[in-house]
Amino acid sequence: MTDQTTPNSPASSGYILSEATPEDRPAMAQLWVETWSKTMPDIDFVARLPWLESHLDGLAAGGASIRVAREEHEDGPVAGFVVIHPGTGYLDQLAVAPRVWGKGAAEALMAEARRLSPALVALDVNQDNPRAVRFYEKMGLAIVSEGANPMSGRLTYRMEWRGV
Repeated sequence: MTDQTTPNSPASSGYILSEATPEDRPAMAQLWVETWSKTMPDIDFVARLPWLESHLDGLAAGGASIRVAREEHEDGPVAGFVVIHPGTGYLDQLAVAPRVWGKGAAEALMAEARRLSPALVALDVNQDNPRAVRFYEKMGLAIVSEGANPMSGRLTYRMEWRGV
């Protein structure tokens, strides 16, 4: 049996964290487009939706954990989601609805990522996304290398957090 719901903790106060279901996918896709369009307005994220659907399917089939954060009630709207592969510690996606930016959803999802992968959380973040870089630094991740996004060509940082 898989853990369906993570109880609220101080880091996730106001949010219910649970395993994403197929019914969550439309809300996740809408949230992903809304978030990324606001962050990188020069990229057409609606056109990338087929990639996202295929990518999430592949990640789930490969053992990644896909968790959603909901506001207040388990049946409340999706506030964000995180995709992490516990076997590798790679955090592939962290998206939070702009309506809850600065309200603890991202912190709750990062805490969930660390719970699922307590030894390592590693990710790639666009260098021209200073809000995200600052957030990850605040969460204890450090820049360990530089690279480029294979889809956009944008420069990236590889950031890591290592647990105990």
